Amino acid sequence: MKALTLLGSTGSIGTQTLDIVSQYPDRFRVVGLAAGRNVERFAEQIRQFRPEICAICDREKLPDLKAAIGDLDPQPLLLAGDEGVVEVARYGDAEVVVTGIVGCAGLLPTLAAIEAGKNIALANKETLIAGAPVVLPLVEKHGVKLLPADSEHSAIFQCLQGVPPGGLHRILLTASGGAFRDWPVEKLATAKVTDALKHPNWSMGRKITIDSATLMNKGLEVIEAHYLFGLDYDHIEILIHPQSIIHSLIELQDTSVLAQLGLPDMRLPLLYALSYPERISTDWERLNLLKSGDLTFRAPDHQKYPCMQLAYAAGRAGGAMPAVLNAANEQAVALFLEEKITFLQISQLIEQVCDRYQAHNRSTPSLDDILSADEWARQNILSASADQRIMISLS
Repeated sequence: MKALTLLGSTGSIGTQTLDIVSQYPDRFRVVGLAAGRNVERFAEQIRQFRPEICAICDREKLPDLKAAIGDLDPQPLLLAGDEGVVEVARYGDAEVVVTGIVGCAGLLPTLAAIEAGKNIALANKETLIAGAPVVLPLVEKHGVKLLPADSEHSAIFQCLQGVPPGGLHRILLTASGGAFRDWPVEKLATAKVTDALKHPNWSMGRKITIDSATLMNKGLEVIEAHYLFGLDYDHIEILIHPQSIIHSLIELQDTSVLAQLGLPDMRLPLLYALSYPERISTDWERLNLLKSGDLTFRAPDHQKYPCMQLAYAAGRAGGAMPAVLNAANEQAVALFLEEKITFLQISQLIEQVCDRYQAHNRSTPSLDDILSADEWARQNILSASADQRIMISLS
């Protein structure tokens, strides 16, 4: 039985991970859980999975959580705040820590888990994108595994099993195209939050669904693939694949191309990350290629999806620039979800902030540099968006 800790248990990744645990109680047990602020759902999870330690990020919710599980015996160790989540990440005998926290908030807990010698099921791409200059040396130092738990990087990882060192030539990341893949670019100026959240294939959290609509999610995955698999950016490409059946492909040095296929179900990459190197039999729906229809591909439209090029540029710049890109995107998406900026302003504001940071970028940033860059980018997005609102009101 493998011991797990789950960070971000009440979100999309977290609930699907716990669905796997509940389906395979003889395979997995939960040591620790951490959540944001959803007390009701978190309390239900604690009752069902009986972790030894729990943390809720929102300190103000701790009294409510204590009351909600007050009759449990034994009581788990209850913590709160960012430092509480870090303690959960490093606690106990968990072999694998699933990082389901959205955004750069997952960086410090992930570092704590690595320093505690725990393997990471990486469902939080932003942690590696922002923190790779710090994360990767720690991974090597402590000899832990980074196991990709999102569909695209899991597909690449699965295809690479058995490929000798130096055998990989190119990575082809597939993208659904998001909510606006069939919209003409001219119509995007009218796009609303409700439109952007209508993903055609996947059921995901709000933030990542918006990232899929801008294709920033794919740009961030390019940076993550660079760090995970060691290829330069010229050998990592994006393909629009509307059916979301082929989750990514690799081309080998001899021109062979390998792909991983499956129905669009996030549980599959999560299960592989949790059970690696085993393959666990499931009763889930199986892919029937005779019923799936045509599998098609097309090149991404850079005019419709400018965030892709911003991500490539940030990745090539290196240093803390990917952290700036990531933080700027998180803040801009939050503003869009609050209906304070338009859909098109997401990429515009990110580009402005990344341009401003170029003169400050360092090639080998420390953890403090990365955290400072993250905070700088968020503040600059807020300032830039306020400036734009002022200009609109004056015009």
